[in-house]
Amino acid sequence: MKKTVFSLLLATASLFASGIEIDDAYVRATPPNLPNSAAFMKIENDTKQDVALLWAKSDAANVVELHTHDMKDGVMKMYQVPQIDIKADSETLLQPGGYHIMLIDLKQKPLKEGDKVTLTLGFSNGDEKTITVPVKTVMNGMMNHKNMSHGNMK
Repeated sequence: MKKTVFSLLLATASLFASGIEIDDAYVRATPPNLPNSAAFMKIENDTKQDVALLWAKSDAANVVELHTHDMKDGVMKMYQVPQIDIKADSETLLQPGGYHIMLIDLKQKPLKEGDKVTLTLGFSNGDEKTITVPVKTVMNGMMNHKNMSHGNMK
C-alpha cells in the first residue's frame, strides 16, 4: 500500500514538475471552405535541459504537422519541420510567419471564433501536454502577442 501511494505521488509530481508551460495558445478561425488552420502559442522551458516539441495531434484535423516559414529566393515558403526546439530556461514562440502547428484537413469547417480545439503536444523529454485552446480570428489572436518583438517594420 505504501509503495503504491508513493508511486502515485511520484507520477503526479512529475506531471507538475515538467517545467514546460504553454501560454497564449489559440487556433486561427477559418472561412467556410478552408480545409486547414494553424495553432499558435508560447512554449516556456523552465528547466536546465533543452527540449523539443516533436509532435502534435488533435481530434479537430485528420493530419497535424509542425511547420515553419522561411524566405527562399524572394518567396515566403511554408514547410514541415521534424521538431521545434525550446532551449533551457527559455521560450519559443509559435506565431504567424514562423513556427506553428498546422491542422490539415479539418473535420469541422469552418472553425469559428469561440470554438475550442484540443491539442496534445509531445516533447523530447517524454512529456505530453494536452491543452484546450480557443479559436480566434487573426486579429484577436495577434492581440495576444502584443508584447512580442517584431523587429523593424517599415
